[in-house]
Amino acid sequence: MMSIEELNANFNKLSHLPDTIGFELNNLKKLSVNSNKLIFLPRSLTHLTSLRILDARLNCLRSLPEDLENLINLEVLNVSQNFQYLEILPYSIGLLMSLVELDVSYNKITALPDSIGCLKKLQKLIVEGNPMVSPPPEVFEQGLHSVKEYLSEKMNGGHKTPPKKKSWMGKLVKYGTFNGANRSRPREEREGLIMPEYRSSIDGLASPRYMGMFSPRRLFSPRTYFTR
Repeated sequence: MMSIEELNANFNKLSHLPDTIGFELNNLKKLSVNSNKLIFLPRSLTHLTSLRILDARLNCLRSLPEDLENLINLEVLNVSQNFQYLEILPYSIGLLMSLVELDVSYNKITALPDSIGCLKKLQKLIVEGNPMVSPPPEVFEQGLHSVKEYLSEKMNGGHKTPPKKKSWMGKLVKYGTFNGANRSRPREEREGLIMPEYRSSIDGLASPRYMGMFSPRRLFSPRTYFTR
C-alpha cells in the first residue's frame, strides 16, 4: 500500500478513516473521500507530505486537523458542503504554501483565518453559502486580492482584532509568510470575481439553483467565487 498515489473512497458510509492512514500511504498524492459521513479527519493525515489534492466535501466534518502546515505539497483543498457542522478553519491553513485552490463553500463559517492572507499561490477561493462576517461584504466585492490584502493587514495590525496566539505568529515568521509590513499591489495583478454581482442575503434564502438542497431557515450568502 505504500506505493499508492491515489485513493478514491467516495460515496460510501464512512464515519471515520483509519488512524494510521498518514503513516501507511506515504506516497499518496490524491485523497478523495467526498460524500461520506466523516466527522473528523485523523491527525495522521498531516503526515501525507506528498499529498496534492484533498477532497473531503459532502461530509459532516466538525473541524480540520490543526497541523495542516505539514502538507507542504497540497495544492487543492475542498471541504465544501459540510453544512452546519464546519464552523471554523484552523489558523494553520495559512501555512499551506503550495495551496492554489481552496473551497470552503456551504458550511457555517463566519470568519476566514487571517493567515489566509499569506497564501501567495492561492488563485481560487470559493466561500459562497457561508454566513460570512469577516472579511465584510465590501471586501469580497473587490475580489480575491482584496480579501487576501484585508486579512494580511489584520495580521499586521492594520485592523483592530484580538491578537493571535504567539505560537502561530512564530510559525508564520518561520515559514516566511509574515514580515510585519504590507506589500503594495502589483499593477499587473487583476482580480476576477466570477459572479454577476455581490449582494447580502437578507431574506435567509439561498439562490434558486441551490434552494432544493438546503433548509429555508439556513442563512446563506450569495455565490462568492474568486480567482486571481
